[in-house]
Amino acid sequence: MQRKTLNHPLRTEFVTIRTKNLQKDVKIMSKFSWKNVLIAGTAAGVISGLVKLGWENILPPRTPERNKTNPPQKLLEQMGVPAKLTHATYTYSGEKLPWVSYLVHFGFSISFATAYAALLEKKVKWLTVDQGVPFGLAVWIAFHLVIMPLMKTVPSPKDQPLEEHVSEALGHIAWMWTNNEIAEVVLEQLRHNKKEH
Repeated sequence: MQRKTLNHPLRTEFVTIRTKNLQKDVKIMSKFSWKNVLIAGTAAGVISGLVKLGWENILPPRTPERNKTNPPQKLLEQMGVPAKLTHATYTYSGEKLPWVSYLVHFGFSISFATAYAALLEKKVKWLTVDQGVPFGLAVWIAFHLVIMPLMKTVPSPKDQPLEEHVSEALGHIAWMWTNNEIAEVVLEQLRHNKKEH
C-alpha cells in the first residue's frame, strides 16, 4: 500500500516557518557564551544578594526568635552540619554576623542569577518576561511555600505570618529585578567588548 503525500500550501508554509525558526535558534546558540553568563551571573548574584539583605533590614521576614536559627542555618543542620559551624560568626563594628548564612545566601543568589543570565543569553523570553518579576515570584513560591515547608526548614505557609509572606514576596521581586537589570547590562557590555576586538 502506497502512502499519498499531501501537497497542501499550509503544510509547505509550516515547514518553511519551522526551518526559519530553527535557523534562528541555531544562530542564537552559536552566540551563547558560558564565560559571559558566568561573569554576568556572578556580578548580578552578588549585587542582588546585597539588595535582598538590605530589603530584609527594612522589612524583616522573621521574628527575632525564629531568626536565632535562620533558614540557611536550619537547612545546613538538617543536612548534618553541626550547629557550631552553622552559627559561626565574624565580628564587624562590634556586631556578630553569620558568615555561614551569608555563604548560603550568596551561593543561592549567584546560582539563580547565573541560571537567569543563561536564559537572557539564550533569549528565552517567556521565562525572562517583565524584568524577571514573575521568575522571582516563582522562586519564592517554589522555595518558601513548597520546598522548604515540605523539608520542615520553615513552617508551613499557613503558619508563616503575613509579614513573612509580604517581605519574602516583595524581596524576591526586588532581588530578581536586580538580577535582570545587572545581568542584561553586563551581558550587553561583554557582547559589545567582543565586537570591538
